[in-house]
Order: sequence, then structure tokens, then C-alpha cells
Amino acid sequence: ELTLDPADGPVSEQLSRRFDPRHYRLNLSEAPLLQFVVARDTEGRWCLLELQHHLIGDHTTLEVLHREIRAFLTGQAETLPAPVPFRNLVARARLGLSQEEHTRFFTEMLWEVAEPTLPFGVAEVHRDGSQVTEFHRMLPAELNARLRQQAQQLGVSLATLCHLAWAQVLSRTSGQEKVVFGTVLFGRMAAGAGAGTGMGLFINTLPLRLDIDNTPVRESVQQAQSRLAGLLAHEHASLALAQRCSSIDNAGPLFSALLNYRHNDVSALSDEGLSGIEFMGGQERTNYPFALSVEDFGTALGLTAQVVEPFGPERVCDYMQQALESLAEALAHTPDRPVGALDILPAAERTLLLTTWNATETPYPEDLCIHWLFERQAATTPGAIALVYENQLLSYAELNARANRLARQLIALGVLPGGHIALLFERSIALVVAQLAVLKAGAVYVPIDPDTPDERKLWVIQDCAAQLLLTDEHMAIPDNLAVPLLRMKEETDPGREDDGRDLNLTRLGSDAVYVMYTSGSTGVPKGVIVSHRAVIRLVINNGYAEIEPDDRVAFTANPAFDAGTFEVWAPLLNGGALVVIDRSTLLTPQQLVRALQSHCITVLSLVVGLFNRLAGELSPVLPQIKILIVGGDVLDPNVIDQVLTGNPPQQLLQAYGPSEGTTFTTTYRIMALAQGITSIPIGRPIANTRVYVLDAKGLPVPLGAVGEMYIGGDGVAKGYLNRPELTAERFLADPFSDKPDARMYRTGDLARYLPDGNLEFLGRTDQQVKIRGFRIEPGEIEARLAEHPAVREAVVLAHGKGLDKRLVAYVAADMEEGLVNNLRERLSQVLPEYMVPAAVVRLDRFPLTPNGKLDRRALPVPGEDAFARQRYAAPQGATETALAAVWRELLSIEKISRHDNFFALGGHSLLAVRVIEHLRQQGLTLAVRDLFQTPVLANLAQKLEQYATVPVPANVITP
Repeated sequence: ELTLDPADGPVSEQLSRRFDPRHYRLNLSEAPLLQFVVARDTEGRWCLLELQHHLIGDHTTLEVLHREIRAFLTGQAETLPAPVPFRNLVARARLGLSQEEHTRFFTEMLWEVAEPTLPFGVAEVHRDGSQVTEFHRMLPAELNARLRQQAQQLGVSLATLCHLAWAQVLSRTSGQEKVVFGTVLFGRMAAGAGAGTGMGLFINTLPLRLDIDNTPVRESVQQAQSRLAGLLAHEHASLALAQRCSSIDNAGPLFSALLNYRHNDVSALSDEGLSGIEFMGGQERTNYPFALSVEDFGTALGLTAQVVEPFGPERVCDYMQQALESLAEALAHTPDRPVGALDILPAAERTLLLTTWNATETPYPEDLCIHWLFERQAATTPGAIALVYENQLLSYAELNARANRLARQLIALGVLPGGHIALLFERSIALVVAQLAVLKAGAVYVPIDPDTPDERKLWVIQDCAAQLLLTDEHMAIPDNLAVPLLRMKEETDPGREDDGRDLNLTRLGSDAVYVMYTSGSTGVPKGVIVSHRAVIRLVINNGYAEIEPDDRVAFTANPAFDAGTFEVWAPLLNGGALVVIDRSTLLTPQQLVRALQSHCITVLSLVVGLFNRLAGELSPVLPQIKILIVGGDVLDPNVIDQVLTGNPPQQLLQAYGPSEGTTFTTTYRIMALAQGITSIPIGRPIANTRVYVLDAKGLPVPLGAVGEMYIGGDGVAKGYLNRPELTAERFLADPFSDKPDARMYRTGDLARYLPDGNLEFLGRTDQQVKIRGFRIEPGEIEARLAEHPAVREAVVLAHGKGLDKRLVAYVAADMEEGLVNNLRERLSQVLPEYMVPAAVVRLDRFPLTPNGKLDRRALPVPGEDAFARQRYAAPQGATETALAAVWRELLSIEKISRHDNFFALGGHSLLAVRVIEHLRQQGLTLAVRDLFQTPVLANLAQKLEQYATVPVPANVITP
């Protein structure tokens, strides 16, 4: 008995608070596990609170207990049946099926299940219930009647329909078609006479698998009925036995969601005939993070959801109710509709996800062309600086005139409207002039990375049917070039005045502006065709970065990388200045800081890998940066926190977007980071852009659930050049847009919506990876490896994180001397440097899972023999030894030969920056270009020793 203070509120509420199951626990080491707490209220009434642990009873036990209490209170104790000892009931129940029969049943049901069903990704099933919240609702009477009618017509139980509806909810919140969840079984079916009045724990939780796929709804109902009936015969099997029958590692859960369908005795809860006694309700708790109880009262249905925070139990009830409504509707009108196509989203949530958070339409000059907008700017501010490289300056008028003259030259050479012109340039003034000139000539530019192997350059030129290759005076040209070549010379003679006038060729905003090649999964690159409209929506009235005439934007992106689309056209179409930063400057922190300061850069865009490396070095100059955009890979919260707490830029944006969405699809302004944050959102769609998070059937997933991102709006590319089948597969009609002919792009990226409407990136649906900002399809590398006659199979994975992420190739091949070196040498001839694996691991055969699939987790970590090595010779002298020590640390390779090549060992441009920095800290001076030009350790050491005789000026930049 407790004495409570009336000032603290009603007695019933005080008791509920004090013994709230979220924080109060019965002590399992102390009897009894059934307790009663009583207290008087201010009106003299007694309030009784019952506490019972699930170890000694189940829901039926509660009903029996309450029925007996009622009988005693009403003087009807003599009508109660004689109690049956619990041990008798257990003994009868154990006379059922054998362990072998249980194993056969669950193996047949679960052997194909290789992934657990985890709604919203929550896997912890051993919680104490303290974070569980509860919500109860009664279903509408009309829905209850429809469901009972449908069940009767189909000859199935109402429980079957509820189990199938719950499977739909779990399928949509987990992304699984093969849905497995725990169902609570009565446990008294085989217990014999007296089972219905016995007290004790009879219930058992066992897995039920239901497939939410393309099976017709009516057939799915029958399958669910059959599965449930089969499961009832095994109601006393152990959960551990069932889990062992699946293909899931025993260390993880088979499921994290539970359904408890139970028939409730309404009379046991009523206070009819008991004067002065009122039933105040009760609470139950489970250790499962997602549990739903369906209360069947005979004439009504109730739902009670118990869900771990922060996922709301009311939302789960909403999903279940909608799933039941969709199921009843389909059974009545479209019984052949696939069960996986039924919706569980309430109308309000569907509107929020598809419409409210995609309300991005903003006016912009969508029907114009890039070069027209540039010409308009040149006419408005002819004397303003448009383009800067080192000490060279071009005004808008000068840049426009140069581009016009080159455009006329291209037309004279036979370039046709819509034709493709290959551009082979480093970042330079000439590149920007060339891009503008190609557009003014009515053509489409196709940028090619100067560092890509000649074979790949020639392939791109051939694939795009280039009419011409345009480059500068100094660029090396591949042998066997089959198209005309035009080398741009540095312009010193302005030419005739009329040559510099605008050409005014007719083009449309929907016409192509460029074709940019990205890695392809089939073994060849794919050319993404982007329109003028898509680019203009990226840089004008875009909703995330307002570029003004006094802005200076750094051009840091690879010419063949789509980040350059923003960097070039954002300033030139808004009256700002574009400042070219060459590679040596970009990769040398001190030089980059000086360049940013001297050119008064206000807008800077960097790929994540380079940003992570340079963040600390850039600290002195960041406050002058109005907009810093970082993208191309997953941000490291630790680096971001250092920037925000140091000298932050005025705006720091994370940007996300594939080439097929025209550079940026979403952006997120990072103001501050919550403590312990592990992931930074990618934000919301930019102007005139839409994002959908859909499941495998193209339906929007619930808020917080993981799905695949689809991009809609004006930034969607036109498709892939010469790849109609791939275009049809990835570029689809947009069913959620009210615009005719609207399309959406299937990204292959996984994401989920956060409660505030921001998106969180969660990886890939396939094996595509990001290395230093480049999207790489391992399939393209695997196809090249498979060309070698010794290779039977090949697979490429990414190992490590951040700057340490490297590609590792695994080949199933017979032992062959020099195979690793030969494979890597061949790949370096046909693939860009960033696509060449750092290591190649030879195996006799690939490890397989029990299902016969490649077991990627069993592939070994590459040993030293997996790297392309030269014959070992120990480093000689202090300089070689110091250099080898730096390589050993950064490349994680224990033994470095003086004949080893930095890039052959897996080095790359960002690691090169770290090499330079490590050497500088030891008093050794080296430029990034030296490492590219002299990658062999012994030769590089000689260059270091030569520099050692030249005095180096002190670093005048203060942190």
C-alpha cells in the first residue's frame, strides 16, 4: 500500500508514472513476479495497480486472472473450474512434433532468407523497452466490416489478412520483398483440456515469412493462410532453431518486428455489474523495437503499436490502417493486382514526400541558351573582368569576341549544328574560349580528360562521332587520330572586327550543350547528354548559391568532370569572374592559399577528398570565401567540425548530384553539427529539381525508410549517347509530375528523408563506388580484367575510407609469373589513373556463400604481392630512406623498393599532396608535378637532393 500526495495529481496517474514500464522493472531475482500496489484517492476509493512479468504469464493468463477476480468479487467463486497445474499443460504440449520435423519446416520457409527484415534499419532486438512509445486506435467500423466480409468470402481468417497487411508495412519500411517477422502464437493449441483456463506463459514467438512481390493479391492471401496454418503445427519450436534454418548469420537478428494478433474478451474488461469498480486500462512492453498488437474484439478491431523512439507509434498505426484499407479495396475490385503494388502511405504523408518537399519551381530563362545569356551579359558589362588566369585578364567583351572568332573558324571547317566537338585541354583560358565557341557554332562540346590513356581518348572521340578535335598548341595528341585536328594558338592579333560579332544561330534551350563521359558498368564509358536548360537551372536563380557580379569563382574541377559545369557557367552567366587554378597550384596548399588570396576568390568548390586534405591549410583564407561547396563523396563530420569551429567560410554547402542530374541535385547548408553526429545530410532539391525516394516497385517509401533516389525536374539529362537501352532503363517517365513528358533519372543511390525534409545519403544499390570524387563502375574495370586470357573471373571492390579508399581487384586465375604487374600495366593503358586498382589479388577460386553467390566479405585483404612491384632493392642513402618511410606510412605497404613507382603502388594525386606535406615537415622540398613526372623512388630522391642545394623561401602565410 502506498500513501500518495493528492497535490501531485490523480492517484491513477501517479501510480502509472511511478511504475511506468519504460523505467520501472520487476527484480527477476526476487519473488513474487506478480505484485499488486494499492492506494486511496481523495474520495476514499481504492486504486489497484497490477504488476506482472511476462515470464510467468501471457495475455490469456491476464484474462483468466481478471475473470477469477471478478468471480470472487461477485460471489461466484464456486463456478470457477478446477485449476489445471501448469506442468500438466506443458507436458501435453511437448508431445508434439520432433526437432527434425521443426527443422524441415523452417528450412523450407527460411533457407532463401539472407537478409533480416529490419524496418527503418533498426536491428536491436534486445532492448529493455525503456525507449518504446505506445499508441492505440480503434479501426473504423466500416473497415472492420469490410475485412471480415472479405475473410469470410475467401475462406480465410481475419488474422491472415492482418498478417499480410503487416508484411506490407514491413516490406515498405525495410525494403525487403521476402519479409520475415515474429508472430505470437497462442501456444495452447496442443495443450489439451483446461488449456483455456490455465495460467502461465504459453505463448511462443516464431518467424513467419510472407513475400510482398508480384503475386496477385488474392493468391497472396491464400499463401499467407497456408503459411500461418503450417506454422501453428510448430507452435512449440524454438526461435533459435528457426533462425539456424535461415541463411542469416546467427550473430544478427532474423527480424526486429513483431505481430501479436489476439482475441480479446470484451466482457472481461467491462465493469458491468461491479458497483464501484472501474477498469483503468493497462500497459505491456516488449523488447522488440517494432511491435503491433491487433485486438480482435469480435465486432471491432483495435491496433496498439509499440515502437522504439524516434519512430512514432501513431505513424505505424497509420501505415497498418492504410495497408488494411488497400488490401480490402484490392480484394474487392482488383484481386489480380500485385500485392507489392499496394500502398501503405496515408494521403497526408504521400503529399508531404512527393509534393510539399518538391515545391521547387522557380522562374528562370529556361528557353534560352547558355551562349545567348553570356552574350547578353557581355553587352551589359563589356568591360567587366570575365576570365582570369595568373596575370592574364579577359573582359566579357574580349572573351566574347575571341569565342565568336573561333566559332566562325569552326563553321568554316565544316562544323554543323548539333555536331560533337571533342575538347582536349587542361584548365585554361583556351578551354573556356573553346567551350563558348563550340556553343556559338551551334555544336556540342565533349570534354576529354588530358590524363586519360590514349586508347580511351580515341574511344571517346570515335563514340561521339566527333567532327573535330580541338586542343591547344602544346597538348600531346594520340596516334591514329581519325578526325581533323585544330590547335588553338594564343591570340595576339584581335583579327577583323566583324569576326568578333555574335553569330545568332538558332538553337533551343532543350538542345544539347555537352556530352560528358562517366564510368560504365558494361566495360565502356557512357556519354551523358546535358541540355542548355539543365545547366541554366543549375546557375541562375538556383535557390542555393546566389552568384553576383562582384564574385570571383575558382575553376578547380577536372575539365571532364561535371563540377566544372557550375564553376564555369555560374560566374559567366551572372556577371562574375572565372579564375582558373592550374593543377600544380591546386595540389600545393601554400600556392593555393596564395592564389585564393591574391585573386580574392569568393566562391570555391572542392571534391570531398581534396577538401579533407586541404581544410586545415585553407583556414587563413576561408573567411573571405562567401560560398564554399563541397561534394562528390561522403563528408567527414570531424573535418567539417574543425572548419566550423575554426575560421569558417560565410556559407558552407554540401552538394550532391550525379552527372545525369547536371552537377548538383541537392544542397545542404551546414551551420553547425550536433554532438556525436555521424552523417551530414545532402539537403533538399535545388530550384526546379525534384527528388523521390522510391522502393523497388517505384512507390514512395515511408518517411525515414531507405529507398532509391530518383531525380526529376529540369536538371535531368537527355540520356546516354548511343545507348538507347540503357537510356530507357535509367531515364523513366515521371509519374509524380503534372508536366507532360516529364522524366526522372534512377540514380542507384540509397537515401532516406529525415523528419525536417532533408535527405540523408546511404550508399549505393549496386557496387558503384566513389574514389576521390569520381563515380566508378567496377564492372568497367572487371570487364577489362576479364580480357586477359589467364583471368577466369574478376571482381573489384573499394577498401578503406576517405583519402585511404583504394580499389582492389580480385581475379580467379592460375598462377602466372608477373600476372599482377601485367594486369595493372594493361589497365593503366586503357583506363584513367583513378580507375586503376591499387592492388590485384590472385585467387584460385572465389569464395561463395551458402546460396552460391560471391562472398565479398570472405575476400582477403591484399598482401604485398598484390601490388605492382619491381624487383626489391633496399633504399640507399638518407634521402631514399626518408622518402621510403613516407611512402610506407601513406600507402600502408611495409616493404618499399628503391625501384617502386608511387602510382603503381596505389598512389594518387591526393596522396601526392600528403607526400609533399610530410616531406616539407622534414625540411625536404618537392613540387607535386615532380612526383607526377618522376614517380620512381630512386629518381625522385635524386630530384629531392638537387632541390636541397637551392635555398627555399620561408612560409610567409601565418595560420
